[in-house]
Amino acid sequence: MSGTLKKQLRLESIHKMKAYLLDTHTLLWATGETARLSKTVKNILQDASNRVMVSHASIWELSIKQNIGKIDLPADYFQELSSLGYEMLHIKEEHLAAYRSLPLIHRDPFDRMLVSQAQVDDLTLLSQDPEIRKYNVKTLW
Repeated sequence: MSGTLKKQLRLESIHKMKAYLLDTHTLLWATGETARLSKTVKNILQDASNRVMVSHASIWELSIKQNIGKIDLPADYFQELSSLGYEMLHIKEEHLAAYRSLPLIHRDPFDRMLVSQAQVDDLTLLSQDPEIRKYNVKTLW
């Protein structure tokens, strides 16, 4: 099999994988309080064939909360996320454009960014937040 064909098959299999975006609370629970996760979310996170994304918006939100003393995270928390299998999702111009057009249902700017990213990148947002479910976005809990 040629290198080009192998690359094409690998890309096709990546695109067939189910892709999920973690809400910030879901990320915290997945990395520390797994008993708070639903059975559905636990199954998704345990299935290595799924792509599980963490937005830089969540990293930013957690950084702010840590800086103001609302949460206490290990010093290497953010660096360890990739080794746990999470993929980082950058904030792109397309996400910002979608963010600007979202109706103001949810007042939390970080959650609104997650909704925008899930919509643009066709991700299922893993969230327990009922306000997020009011948007036109795929969610699971």
